[in-house]
Amino acid sequence: MTQTITVIRGDGIGPEIMDATLHVLDAMNLGLSYEFADAGLVALEKHGELLPAATMDSIRKNRIALKSPLTTPVGEGFSSINVELRKRFDLYANVRPAKSFPNTKSRFPSGVDLITVRENTEGAYIGEGQSLSEDGETALLTQKITRRSSERIVRYAFDLARKTGRKKVTVVHKANILKSTSGLFLKTAREVAQQYPDIQCNEMIVDNTCMQLVMRPEQFDIIVTTNLFGDIISDLCAGLVGGLGLAPGANIGTDAAIFEAVHGSAPDIAGKGIANPCALLLGAAQMLDHLGQPEKATKLREAIVATLEAKDSLTPDLGGEGNTLSFAKAIASRATA
Repeated sequence: MTQTITVIRGDGIGPEIMDATLHVLDAMNLGLSYEFADAGLVALEKHGELLPAATMDSIRKNRIALKSPLTTPVGEGFSSINVELRKRFDLYANVRPAKSFPNTKSRFPSGVDLITVRENTEGAYIGEGQSLSEDGETALLTQKITRRSSERIVRYAFDLARKTGRKKVTVVHKANILKSTSGLFLKTAREVAQQYPDIQCNEMIVDNTCMQLVMRPEQFDIIVTTNLFGDIISDLCAGLVGGLGLAPGANIGTDAAIFEAVHGSAPDIAGKGIANPCALLLGAAQMLDHLGQPEKATKLREAIVATLEAKDSLTPDLGGEGNTLSFAKAIASRATA
């Protein structure tokens, strides 16, 4: 049975890492077909808008999208194309795994294996209610946290723990100071946690969480938190395992899901054929899990690890002399062995 997915090739290095990723997926014979759609600068140049209606219709129809990095122009359009996609499709769960990989530039070559589950649709990160006084001396921002969104993201984290065999969820907050917003999130999380007696629930203030992640990341299993805190923590976790070049992300909603590399479009190296496709490939593995192909997802992740271990055709950022496509071909050969 063929599954059609929307493919957004993106800006900068996006087309290069997407072509590499599709090369691997095609080699694995997964029964996928692709409907290509434009977004970002490419869409602005071709269609006069950053998110054309045809792209939105494609995601709505297929319910699954694989997306390369997009560039939001400065001074026009949305504050963030990614934020706009999350809002329009109510992609409430941002899921960012961070796992140690061999032969990477990391302070923790082993022992890191955690997932950050970030609420994706509200909170300070959305940037609602921004205003600047007429004299330019005072800026305001509204932060909204709801019980509904808090409950569904915490429930998602606990369900994910059960599904993946993880035993601990850490609720990260700042309720000691932000007693209304973070306080509501924490109170709701405690209520949800009571329904999962088989999963250990820890609570940790966000600043202590950052310190503990740097000192002893192995103590964490799944972290669940609000939007802005999750944005910061998930990048910190990427730094623990070698950087954003190894950091995938999933944006999950009830009616749609978008899988991506979380790094930027890196225009400084675009067109040089040296971009590392691992983050998007790992995002594709998350997509395969979501599509009910966990064995194939595992096979893809194992092929990436084996290629890193063998130092086969690695891109320059990983210390090799290979290129984007040769690295992808090395991974594909192991994924189909």
